[in-house]
Amino acid sequence: LKRKGDIILRNYSNCLMDPSDVAILIIDHQPQMYFGIESAPRAKILNGVLGLVKASQVFKIPCILTTVESKTFSGPLLSKIQQLYPDVVPIDRTSINSWEDQNIKKAVKDSQKNKIIIAGLWTEACVSFPTLSMLSEGFEVFVVADACGGVSKEAHQMAMQRMIQAGAVPVTWEQTLLEFQRDWSNKDTYDAVLQIVQEHGGTYGIGVEYANSMVSQPSYS
Repeated sequence: LKRKGDIILRNYSNCLMDPSDVAILIIDHQPQMYFGIESAPRAKILNGVLGLVKASQVFKIPCILTTVESKTFSGPLLSKIQQLYPDVVPIDRTSINSWEDQNIKKAVKDSQKNKIIIAGLWTEACVSFPTLSMLSEGFEVFVVADACGGVSKEAHQMAMQRMIQAGAVPVTWEQTLLEFQRDWSNKDTYDAVLQIVQEHGGTYGIGVEYANSMVSQPSYS
């Protein structure tokens, strides 16, 4: 860290994320938490987190799942996410700030990654609190804005601004996916990445599907 006046400037050793250097933390994508979202369409947020979790599988990135009060209030992790990691039991907790739960803290530290990507609900609490806590302990934190949601647009935006001011890096799920791929000559992940794009990439995915269909068509020239 460098201090300029009263402003702390963070120096990142690498401005681009590498799959080998990161872990992903999925926070509270549960039914009750979705009910309260008003910052963006719920389906859009779910689409974003599914794309991100699928990216973690393709690039073999540690993906830590956590829920809050799953048996008494918020319900289980959404099945579409759980189905992607059927053998992983989400770490359930009572604390709003997941960094105050020793099991979560241990899981993150056991990943041996200093760069943590976060996607969760709600942005203003269960995302921002651990982000600020991890930043204070020297972690580099990337917040996937379109895989997070708050109780209002203002709540989401103010939380994002606060985290950015503290040193967090805002990203989107598709930006993260493409940053992991980095080069289309990386054939080991090429097909799987395009599959994620087709399933979750909206108009970009439609374009990829169209291009694939045209390439596979017989030539009439």
